[in-house]
Amino acid sequence: MNSQKRTPRQAAVEARPVRRAGLALAAASLLVVGGTACESDGATPAGDAAPAASASAEPGDQAASPSGARSPDAEEDGTATSGEGDGPGKSSPDRTEKLVDGSEARITEVGEQHYVAKIVSKGAVVATLETDGHDAGLNANGMFVALTLGGDLASWMGNDHQGPGTFALEGGWKAKVTKVGELRYRAQIIGHDGVAGTLETDGHDTGLDANGVYIVLSNGGVISSHK
Repeated sequence: MNSQKRTPRQAAVEARPVRRAGLALAAASLLVVGGTACESDGATPAGDAAPAASASAEPGDQAASPSGARSPDAEEDGTATSGEGDGPGKSSPDRTEKLVDGSEARITEVGEQHYVAKIVSKGAVVATLETDGHDAGLNANGMFVALTLGGDLASWMGNDHQGPGTFALEGGWKAKVTKVGELRYRAQIIGHDGVAGTLETDGHDTGLDANGVYIVLSNGGVISSHK
């Protein structure tokens, strides 16, 4: 055994390489652990750069828009189309009826007591009637059309009266028509027992089925009936 005593300076110089080796070994251990974790996540090993993302996608391979927004192409592809004269959610009307002026009504049931009738003339929709909790009526240039809650439709011409005033209607009914505003008229339908119903236009024509008698009141105050 070498019993030669070392000075503090000598001991520090001899210990310095050992301390560096220990730091190098610890650093190598950290690198191995870090590399193992990255590889398990499927990351590209160091030195192999990932391919750059393409600036423009091929048609049909577009990336999703932020916040789940759809591209204009996706909105167009997802838009449902319906044929002319169809009701909401329908590809074709339930039935078609000829009207007295030669045009036709395409009638679709869209719910309970809820019908839509599109008036089609020369291939174009010129007017729409809809029952949604009440009967509907229309004065189409002297042709009157009524659509009931049950989906029945009637059309006729003539037998009209210009309000205000009181007029005799088909079926023994009377109508007392009053003007209550601009393009707004009210008609009280009067039977043997008094007022049985009221029609009121509020910017659009309206109609009523009075026990099989069809009545239309226009927003210009013209009233007509048909049995």
